[in-house]
Parts: sequence; structure tokens; C-alpha cells
Amino acid sequence: MHRLLITLLAAVSLLTAFVAAACAAPRTPPSTPAYPNWTGFYVGGLAGGAWGTYDTSTSTAEVPGGEFSPPAITGFNAAGPQSFKPASFIGGLEAGYNWQAGSYLAGIEGDIEWLHLSGSATSGSLPIVGTPGTFFTVTSSADIDWLATARGRIGFTTGNWLFYATGGAAFTTLHGNFEFSETLSPSAETASVSGSKTGYTVGGGVETYVWQHWSVKAEYLFVDFGNVSASGVDTGVAPPPYFFTHSVDLKLNIARLGLNYHF
Repeated sequence: MHRLLITLLAAVSLLTAFVAAACAAPRTPPSTPAYPNWTGFYVGGLAGGAWGTYDTSTSTAEVPGGEFSPPAITGFNAAGPQSFKPASFIGGLEAGYNWQAGSYLAGIEGDIEWLHLSGSATSGSLPIVGTPGTFFTVTSSADIDWLATARGRIGFTTGNWLFYATGGAAFTTLHGNFEFSETLSPSAETASVSGSKTGYTVGGGVETYVWQHWSVKAEYLFVDFGNVSASGVDTGVAPPPYFFTHSVDLKLNIARLGLNYHF
């Protein structure tokens, strides 16, 4: 009995000493999450949607004493302005570099994407004023198949998140086709334009790390390519010639998601 009591007292003494030592030991504060540093190169893929507006125009100059004289010329030119709003899937690749200082970030980014933003419009058959029983039609179409941008980025970080604004140059090849036809004669005027076009883009987005070197982002861009013009001649109506001027203007919106790997 005495031995059991002595053993019990010894165990209690050891437990008390262990608890006292544990309480006296300095406590380590909870670890702070290790937030990523965004500085460095990255590459990735993009996918989303694009929707835009093509504004086209067809006009002609007055030819005194001919078919293209008032009041017919007024009707021709009134039918010339047309607009269509196509949409397309868009996907591609991007790469860039970031510099981070504290919570602030600056970077450069470039991308190239494939899409098919195509549409057309027609005036339908409209009467030629001053020539009863005759009609004319104005038709236009336009499309792009690729798009590239070179932009700067500025933003700020909080935790794993990056919020940024972006802007720079945009590039594409713009195609436009135009036609003027009438029932007064079998002839028709056609014109087309196809060439490289440079515009500007602005937008913004949010990006976050999801696993070690990987981040995802959501981004919106507005792109304005301005207009390109073409000219044509109709020589089939007396007295010829009749000169036409055409133009197409493209503005588009892009909403896309990206997945990036950071080196």
C-alpha cells in the first residue's frame, strides 16, 4: 500500500513538472500563409467569346445629267451605311513577364488568338427615285480570322489575388466586300479590301494562383481597329463612269479565361 502511494505521488509529481514545463515554454505564433511573388515569366492558354460591330458605308458622287444625280443620288447614299453584329468563339496562346514591388505589379503581355468574326448586311431592293419600276441593292460583308495584342499591365496584389488594368496595340487582317447592283442595267459595281490593320485595346481582369506555379484569370478587352476604305467604278451605265467609295469599321469585345504556368 505504501509502495503504491509512493508510486502514485511520484507520477503526479512528474506530470505536474511536465505541465509546468510545457506552460513555461515559449509559444510559436501561427504561421502566416506564404503568398506568391508574381515576378517572372509565364505562358498559358486562352479561351472565351468575342462579339463585335462592323459599320460599313457605301457612297457615290453626283454625276450631273446622269443616273447619279438628284434625287436618285440621295437614295443611293442613304442606303449605304450598314451595320452587323456577329459573335465568335476565340482561343489562343499568351506569354508575359511581371515585376512585383510590394503589393504593386507592372508587366507586359502578348497573345495571339484564332476566331471567325464574320457577317453581312444588305439594303434589299429599293426604288431608284426618279426612274419608276427600277431598283437598286447595296450589300456589304466583312470578317477577321485572327487577332493579336501586345499590352502593358498594372495592378495590385492581395493574398493570392491580382487585380489589373491593361492596354496596348491590337493587330488583325480585315477583309471587306461591297457590291452595288441595279435593275436599270445588268452591270454592277464591286470592291473589296483585305489587309493588315492595327488598332488599340484596353481592358482589365483578375488573376489568382490555384496551385504552386499555376494561375487562372478572367479578363475583358475592348478593341477598336478603326476603318479601312476601298473604291470602285461602275462603267456599265451611261454616261459612265460612276465612282463609289466604301469603308468598314470594326469594334469588338472579348471576354476570356486564361490558364498560366509561372516559371
